[in-house]
Amino acid sequence: MKKGKPDKGLILIIFALLIFGLIILFSASAVFSQEKTGKSYYYFLHQLLYGGIIGLIAFFICQKINYKIWKKFSLIIFFVALILSVLVFVPQLGYKHGGAQRWIAIGPITFQPSEFLKLAFIIYLAAFFTKKNVFNTLIPFLVIIALIGGLMALQSDAGTLGLIVVVGLVMYFLSGAKIHQMAIVIIGYVAAFFALIKFFPHRMARFVTFLNPSTDPQGISYQINQALLAIGSGGIFGRGLGHSIQKYSYLPEPMGDSIFAIAAEEIGFIGIIILIILFILLIFKGLRISKRVPDEFAKLLTCGIICWFGFQFLINVAAITGLIPLTGIPLPFVSYGSSALIITLAGAGILVNISKHTI
Repeated sequence: MKKGKPDKGLILIIFALLIFGLIILFSASAVFSQEKTGKSYYYFLHQLLYGGIIGLIAFFICQKINYKIWKKFSLIIFFVALILSVLVFVPQLGYKHGGAQRWIAIGPITFQPSEFLKLAFIIYLAAFFTKKNVFNTLIPFLVIIALIGGLMALQSDAGTLGLIVVVGLVMYFLSGAKIHQMAIVIIGYVAAFFALIKFFPHRMARFVTFLNPSTDPQGISYQINQALLAIGSGGIFGRGLGHSIQKYSYLPEPMGDSIFAIAAEEIGFIGIIILIILFILLIFKGLRISKRVPDEFAKLLTCGIICWFGFQFLINVAAITGLIPLTGIPLPFVSYGSSALIITLAGAGILVNISKHTI
């Protein structure tokens, strides 16, 4: 690859995931959309216009901006993300859904600040670790994680917190952290995890469900059991696009964090393997780029974004297949949510820009 030229393979993978996601969403959202709005295409159109189109604009802008600019403004970006995360608790702005206070609503427009916080955290951490000596970063790193952890706990968003901690740990390790430093962070995270379970009963319910899915099959175990039924009924080739049974009010969140189960039911094992391969290729491309970047900031930023995409995909799939407790984490490029799609495409745009500077 010549310097100044983007990685065309990376761009192709990103667009393939975007198109794949929109097709699956169109089918998964049709029934719920018809019931709520009288139009089977309403949520798909909303995702296309306010997530896909705006996301593509963000993608093209970010792939044009030199990645080094993000380092200069990393603290401001992170500060803005924190302020937005606090604003969800302001009565006139905050919007509550499903028992979680995670959105800002201005008229008909809603935005989920935690999605922006993921990218802002990665940019800030990449800049922070390149400016500081790794031996002097442990306490500030713990403070940053604790600050985000408090906000996510108040928003009842343990899934995002878990993702941020995992991505942060990887970036901390890549910056040169020692084993004992990593151990301190991990111990702190485990302690915080059990504290969340103790103080938030619904987290304990999800943990119990994970240990024994047959517990209360019409209650706390309902979603995972219906998800597994959907995945299992898809077989090798699936029921066919648009022919899911579980999306007919059986499986909760069919266009949200459960969308993988609907996809598995409709396109089967073969279709899901294609989706998994696309994510593996995306991760492979990102890691390949990270080995050829000219500086430490680009390396940490690339690895952070790739870990974000990869771990979010892994967490969603693992949760909906019963390998870990349900988290509410959306499937990147696929699940409904304009905020998530816009920020995901913005992160992808930054990756493409970094690919222009490989050596």
